[in-house]
Amino acid sequence: MCLILFAWKSHPDYPLVVAANRDEFYERDTEQLGWWDEHPHVLAGKDRADVLGSPGTWLGFTKTGRFAALTNVRAPSEKNPDARTRGELSLQYLTSKNKPHQFIQDRSKHFDQYNGFNLLMADLSDPENAEMHWVSNRLMMGQSVRPRKVFPEQALSPGVYGLSNAMLDTPWPKVNHRIAAFAQTLAMDSGDLRNADRYLHLLADTHEASPQELPSTGVSAEWERALSSAFIKTPTYGTRASTVLRVRKDGNFEMVERRFNAQGTIGHDVVTGELSATPAI
Repeated sequence: MCLILFAWKSHPDYPLVVAANRDEFYERDTEQLGWWDEHPHVLAGKDRADVLGSPGTWLGFTKTGRFAALTNVRAPSEKNPDARTRGELSLQYLTSKNKPHQFIQDRSKHFDQYNGFNLLMADLSDPENAEMHWVSNRLMMGQSVRPRKVFPEQALSPGVYGLSNAMLDTPWPKVNHRIAAFAQTLAMDSGDLRNADRYLHLLADTHEASPQELPSTGVSAEWERALSSAFIKTPTYGTRASTVLRVRKDGNFEMVERRFNAQGTIGHDVVTGELSATPAI
């Protein structure tokens, strides 16, 4: 997942709206959006790559109102090929009973087992006390990425946010460019769970940044340029899925996933539901 735009408690009808692109090599084995057989209350795609750790997900939601999404922190020079798969963190949160801040406290001592990640977590099970947190096991020191040793609480205030492969709200061109479009689309959303195509349209933008706008993350200038668009398409790597999640205050929700390969669109699913008090067994 390389671009997540989200609105937290910033719409009169939706406490949470998410529009996200997952970028990955086309050959990486993946299952499409669906309810998991082993965790029937979890709605997510599934990573099927041969990795260390449990098969996880880049973005998921549960019938009890738990949300998780994950991006990698782009730092090729510090990547450990023997690290655990980061996607298992999303699944661990989705299948736990802890609030986001408790999950961070309990798991932070294991965060050094993973390459750089950003993890978003929300809990909407109690509307009056809903919370959302961001945590990363990396921090920026100038232009350098360094491991984080302590994990202070990062509860998010109501607002509109953008996350790519650096820290939350790092002003990469794709974040700046698309967060404005996201905010405009959000303002036009009447709150009736219609017109998800407007969000999918803004995620489909292929505009590349100019050379002077590009970040320096340790990849070639050619790759920096290719990775600078919201929707990425190269012969071997690109946007594999665009996902839109909207959760209403009355408990109704909709998740839309549009999937792609190197040739174009290969699937489109819409899943609707209503939050329940307890997960399915």
